[in-house]
Amino acid sequence: MCLEWQAGQRSCGHPEAVHRSAWRCWAAMLSLKLPQLLRVHQVPRVFWEDGIMSGYRRPTSSARDCVLSSFQMTNETVNIWTHFLPTWPQSTPPTSAVLCQLGLCWGRGHTCGQEALSPSHSYHLFCALLTGFLFASHLPERLAPGRFDYIGHSHQLFHICAVLGTHFQLEAVLADMGSRRAWLAMQEPPLGLVGTVATLGLAVAGNLLIIAAFTTSLFRAPSTSPLLQGSPLEGVVKARRH
Repeated sequence: MCLEWQAGQRSCGHPEAVHRSAWRCWAAMLSLKLPQLLRVHQVPRVFWEDGIMSGYRRPTSSARDCVLSSFQMTNETVNIWTHFLPTWPQSTPPTSAVLCQLGLCWGRGHTCGQEALSPSHSYHLFCALLTGFLFASHLPERLAPGRFDYIGHSHQLFHICAVLGTHFQLEAVLADMGSRRAWLAMQEPPLGLVGTVATLGLAVAGNLLIIAAFTTSLFRAPSTSPLLQGSPLEGVVKARRH
């Protein structure tokens, strides 16, 4: 919250001062300067993407710049939002569904036969193959460098295919659960809330440990990173240290 606005609120009996402080606060928020974007030759070679010529963010961006760039059109903006938005509708059922699928396929002699398949399995397999193809081929940006820098390059397309594949995977697993509900009810021990929450907790803890490890290494020695050596940004990092 803006400090000027807080100070204006404390000025009891002076509504005009409160209004002025509020307007100054909003003006300061709207005047935030978005991070400068770079062309491919301005970033270290390790960050270059085939066929992507512009819209790069600075590798030495601050946390504030990273947050602001999420609302700025860069060559990664669509990547960010195709990661973030599908998280909400798909955050609840996946773990329990996958656990039930494991129980169906490997539990007590039961096997996954042809009768267990639904159309969603085929759609999931198709999306998975298409995701791998887009990830490896870097199409279509390799055919027209610079034309798909912001919208339509392979990284964005394989994100969309991966999201669709996850959707069809969950649909297929839920269909399996529905068709074998009676068999699942007879299994010992049953798959319950505690096991699901424990598995989800372990996955979250593992991801947090990975994030913490890499974040710590960046704070420990940012200027010695091989990603910055030999690039124009190396001089910027050294200047900041002095």
